[in-house]
Amino acid sequence: MTTNAGAHDRRADDGFHVFDTTLRDGAQREGINLTVADKLTIARHLDDFGVGFIEGGWPGANPRDTEFFSRARQEIDFRHAKLVAFGATRRAGAKASDDPQVKALLDSGAPVITLVAKSHDRHVELALRTTLDENLAMVRDTVSYLCEQGRRVFVDCEHFFDGYRANPEYAKAVVRTAHEAGADVVVLCDTNGGMLPAQVQAVVSTVLADTGARLGIHAQDDTGCAVANTLAAVDAGATHVQCTANGYGERVGNANLFPVVAALELKYGKKVLPDGALAEMTRISHAVAEVVNLTPSTHQPYVGVSAFAHKAGLHASAIKVDPDLYQHIDPELVGNTMRMLVSDMAGRASIELKGKELGIDLGDDRELVGRVVERVKERELQGYTYEAADASFELLLRAEAEGRARRYYRTESWRAIVEDRPDGTHANEATVKLWAKGERIVATAEGNGPVNALDRAMRVGLEKIYPQLAKFELIDYKVRILEGRHGTGSTTRVLITTGDGTGEWATVGVADNIIAASWQALEDAYTYGLLRAGIEPTE
Repeated sequence: MTTNAGAHDRRADDGFHVFDTTLRDGAQREGINLTVADKLTIARHLDDFGVGFIEGGWPGANPRDTEFFSRARQEIDFRHAKLVAFGATRRAGAKASDDPQVKALLDSGAPVITLVAKSHDRHVELALRTTLDENLAMVRDTVSYLCEQGRRVFVDCEHFFDGYRANPEYAKAVVRTAHEAGADVVVLCDTNGGMLPAQVQAVVSTVLADTGARLGIHAQDDTGCAVANTLAAVDAGATHVQCTANGYGERVGNANLFPVVAALELKYGKKVLPDGALAEMTRISHAVAEVVNLTPSTHQPYVGVSAFAHKAGLHASAIKVDPDLYQHIDPELVGNTMRMLVSDMAGRASIELKGKELGIDLGDDRELVGRVVERVKERELQGYTYEAADASFELLLRAEAEGRARRYYRTESWRAIVEDRPDGTHANEATVKLWAKGERIVATAEGNGPVNALDRAMRVGLEKIYPQLAKFELIDYKVRILEGRHGTGSTTRVLITTGDGTGEWATVGVADNIIAASWQALEDAYTYGLLRAGIEPTE
């Protein structure tokens, strides 16, 4: 592989930058601990997405980041992005050419270097413990030295907005110094995340007019305004946005890459990604979430599974006429899909659209649709939830449409035993009695819990008739007590997610005890899985 010094950028020019800092700033989120392999994987995903710059970390600051740059040069052939190394200006009183940290930036091989510089006078005096003039010299010397070494330089003005409030002339002097020394972009950082959009827009406009520098924006999300602040800076003339995938970052996070890019492409009409890349956005978001081992946010704008999910019957009626009436964009533009949620709020339109989504043509059978609506409302009153259990809803819908429930076996009885042993351990055993294809089956199995024992007993009994069950795997299991005031006597709802290696489906069960509710959800899971595998019902 080759380094990305000559990576091809399909955008027409260098007029606007999308700069990703997931691998550095995003990695500072509590709960994220990236290995070098993780960072390489995420870098590939981000390059596939088509961002212009990927900030890989701080070489020389820790062995992991140093190794990342060494391996990235050898293992990744960047098609769209340029790799960026992050570091600080030279130390006070030293020469940039003699500073080991500056040398580490050059040794990284990255074609672009981002320098963090102090732009708040109090930080210069209290944190750096140097003079305001020396801080300007540190910026000037380091930028000019790195430019002389053939590197493209960006400068992040740390705590810029707070510094501007305290001493605007000095904050602008830092920007002007970096620009005059050769920095391509000077980035105004809302490091504490306390700014609001109108404030950001006013400051960026003034600094742009007073310094003539090309400006960027780096916004933290402590006020919940990082995306809005980023776009406000663009409105004011910033042409470089720094973001992280899924908004990862220190404290509450950074400006989220995906809403920012979607807004730039779809709302502003700016071409900031390669052709076709925007439609990969949902996939990229979820892929990065998998690498960092965090569950993707279901309600994240544009890419969340609920971003285009509709529950209210009023919404469904309008969407049936024209989806644009309750959606601000076509979800396919960002690689997402519209979903109809079925609940006790559902009307006829919700059921019709959900049937269409599942490939079940309900035609103009208003009586059938009415029965399904009433059945759903009745079941949800009992505690079932179909918005989170599409597979159970499809079985219900098919049963109403076909006049009978799909069955691959009949249950005669089941039993689960939990034995508390004197040594403090527990034994879990289940026995199931089933009928399938005219054969009575009795099977017993042990498990690490009563539900697992039931699952294994069902498999022992049915796999010889339905070998497809060997591929089924219980992926997730959730329990909720629906009426807390009754304590251990409350109604219990169980949601089970099952997979077969090519897809996943969710089923629901409700009963007055957890084992019975689990059995219901397991039965639906097996039935739906066999239906999905194309097996014809036998009972």
